[in-house]
Parts: sequence; C-alpha cells; structure tokens
Amino acid sequence: MSKHAQWLIFIVVLTIFCIWVATPPEFKGVQTEACANATELEQANLKCTENIELDFNGDGENDFVLNITQSLGLDLVGGLRVLLQADIPASNFTLEDLSETANNVSRRVNALGLTEATIQVQGRDRILVELPGVRDPEQAIATIQQTALLEFVDFGGLGAQVGGLAGQKIVTTEQVELRQNSTAEDDGEDPFADRRAHPVTGLPFETVMSGAGLQAASAVLAPSQGTGTPQWLINFEIKPEFQEIFGNFTASRIGQPMAIVLDGEVLSAPTIQAMLSDGGVISGQFTEEEAQTLALQLRSGALPIPLRVESTQEVGATLGQESVRLSIQAGVIGVIVVLAFMLIYYRVPGLAADFALVIFIFLNIAVFKLLPVTLTLPAITGFLISIGTAVDGNILIFERIKEELRDGLPLDEALKAGFDRAWTSIRDSNLSTIIICGILFMFGQTPGASIVAGFAVTLAIGLILNLFTAVIVTRTFLYIIVGLLRGPIENNRSLLGV
Repeated sequence: MSKHAQWLIFIVVLTIFCIWVATPPEFKGVQTEACANATELEQANLKCTENIELDFNGDGENDFVLNITQSLGLDLVGGLRVLLQADIPASNFTLEDLSETANNVSRRVNALGLTEATIQVQGRDRILVELPGVRDPEQAIATIQQTALLEFVDFGGLGAQVGGLAGQKIVTTEQVELRQNSTAEDDGEDPFADRRAHPVTGLPFETVMSGAGLQAASAVLAPSQGTGTPQWLINFEIKPEFQEIFGNFTASRIGQPMAIVLDGEVLSAPTIQAMLSDGGVISGQFTEEEAQTLALQLRSGALPIPLRVESTQEVGATLGQESVRLSIQAGVIGVIVVLAFMLIYYRVPGLAADFALVIFIFLNIAVFKLLPVTLTLPAITGFLISIGTAVDGNILIFERIKEELRDGLPLDEALKAGFDRAWTSIRDSNLSTIIICGILFMFGQTPGASIVAGFAVTLAIGLILNLFTAVIVTRTFLYIIVGLLRGPIENNRSLLGV
C-alpha cells in the first residue's frame, strides 16, 4: 500500500469522526430541552450530553470520557455578566488563592448546569463571570458568591468501603446544619438527594471540624526513609480555639480514616497515625501536582476570599435567531462560491482543494466542541478568516506547480516541487499570524477586552489545522486523483489549470 493510500485511510477515518462530533446534539438523541427542566435524578434516565463514555472493565464507572460540548457566548444566546470583587484587601491573599476561589466559583456555576460559563480572574482582586443562557439571575448570583466548605469528616468503622467513597459526594452534619440555617426558600426537593449518607447508619457523616478551624496548609517533600523514595506530604496547622476538639477526636481514632471533604466531595481519606492537636500531616501517595493542588484547596477552604458583587448586567442576545440564520446562510454561500472558484480556475487541483477545505471546516467545528471553544460573533469571524487562509495556502501550492510545469518539469516532479517550495511560505505566513493571535489572546485577558480572545483562539486553531489540510490532505487527494486520471492529465495540461 502506497504512502498516499495510507494517508487517505487516515483522513477518511478522521473526517468521519469529525463529522460525527460536529453533528448537532439533537441528531444524536440528546434530549436538551428535557434535561434542562429535569432534576438530577431524572437526568440519570435521559441522554443529556454528547460525551463518549466507555467502561472497559464493567464496574459501572467510566474509564474513558471524551467531553463534547457546544458552547455559545452571550452575544448568541444572551445571559448574565457578573463582576465580583474581593471583599478583603488584596494584600491579605495571593493570586493562587484568587485562582482557587475562581475554581470554586466554577464548580458551583457548573452545578447550575451552565457548562458553557466563562470564569476569568481579572487583575489582582476581581473575578468576571459570564453565564450564557442563565434562567435565574438571582440564584446564579447567590450561588457564585458562596465560599468553599471544607470539612474533616469521621470515616471510622467503614473498613474497605472507604476506597469507594473517594471522589464521591457525601452529606454531612455540617451541611445539614448550614441548610437548616439558610434563608433560601424550601422548594420541597431534597438538596442532598444526590449525595451519599453513611453506609452503616444511613445518617449524615459526622463533621469533626470545618475549614474555619484551619490556619495554614502547605505541600512538602518528605526525605526518603532508608532506601525508599521521597514522598509528597501536606502539613496543616489548626487555629488555637479548635485544637482541643481536633486533638481529642484524633486521639480516640488512631488507625482509623478521616476524610477531607471540599464542597461535599471527598478529596482524600488518610489514616490517623497519631493525636493531632495543633496540626498534622496528610499522606496518601501524592504526586507533586496532587499535593500542591490539595494544599491550595485546603488553604482556600480555611481562608476563603469573601466576594461582593461589583456589578451585574443582564445581556440580551445581540444576534437574534433571524440574524444567526442569515449569518449561517451567508457563510454557506461564501464557502460554495470559494469551492466553485477553486474548481473552475484550478480544475483538478481545485477539486483536491475543495475536498481539503470541506474537511478543514469539519475539523474546526469538531475541535471547537472538543476543547470546548465558546463561540461568539468575534470567534466566528476568526473561523471564517481562517477558511480564507486555508484557500490561500492551496493557491500558493497550485501556482507553484503551474510554474514548474511551464518550465518543462515532468508531472510528478512538478507536483513534488510545488508542495516542497510552497511549504516554507505557508509555514512562515501562518506562524507569523499565530504569533499575532498569541498577542491578541494576552490582550484579551485584560478587563473589557475578553471578546478579542475568542477571535484569537479560533483564528489560531484554523491556522494550525491549515498546516495539516493545506499540505497533507490536499497533497493526498491530488496525488490520488492524478494517479486515477494520469493519462488524460498528461495529454491535457489544462486540467491542471496551466
């Protein structure tokens, strides 16, 4: 099998996958509207995502998940924009604390089902939250203002069941007490229906101490013992007023597990090795990244950054349904015109370029859903411009091939020289534009300029994919077509646009 035939098989398989990813969720059986109005328990019986989920060992837990999400920006679906300001001086916390607070906000926003929400750290003490398609602004604002709830929970007596609780959501006495003291209206639904109770008693797990009692936490690399390798541990300190409570509990539970729970999720369940009064060490075969992340989560829970709403803005979709329809229609017409021009002017090479351009479009849409990229009007503009650059690369190649043929080179040599000599021009022009996209993206991280980032991201993705489609895909199709029509092409060079 020739090299071009191998590439063709790869391209066909990749294209089929990209077409499937790019297909709207409704055609894959996703019940979007039903899921939007269903409770979490009801959603378990509905197909609510396009994700590819595989369970290789049949244990009921997915071993592989490929997230597929189509994210639309505020200008397409409208929504809510909220600017949050730290309610304590910036000198009292670090940028890491602010980033972790933004992560906590992201987790709570996702609990509302707003997976396309955008959360950005702005400057030194602000967080910008954009919630496309939000239905209840008051609930969203109340949710994102909450701070993380860190708990040390008694897991004693569970034995082998401890491992099955790692990463799970559980209900605790602290959560129940906070709910009872909450001023939120009771809608009749159990707020802890999706959380696991104590498997032995059936009651909420007992909270030993909340994050209010934690004073500090840091990840450290412990020296190796004998011939062993160094291990990452987490040191934590307890505030004086909580030391007696924590010390008495740990003294009575030596050899038993104690869970560290953040926002109801079990982060880890280390075993108590000794009485802990003023602090202790958390061990658990952590990697450096896991230890640093957990320490940061503990600090964030112990020293939450209170947030106040600096400003809110309900944003209507700047592009109505009719405008979106017309924009799509204009884009389709533009692509058809480009495809027709390439076919009429360059003929056989133009046919290969048309195939490559269609694949380029599906590749982009698939990447947008896999990353995912939030599509806004500027982002769509960047995508359309990248289509132009894809055609531009093909034109450079074909014009070079025509020059080589006019100079008398044989067909195969002219094709090879055309691709080889045009490659450096395509590479350098795309690379220079990608550098500009990087600059625009960094500029888009500043307050008030976030829409520029979407344009930069989609344009950069298109330019990177263009290096594949303009050279590899176009080359493969052109060589396959030339191989099938070699006789007519040799006798009639006008089929190559010469």
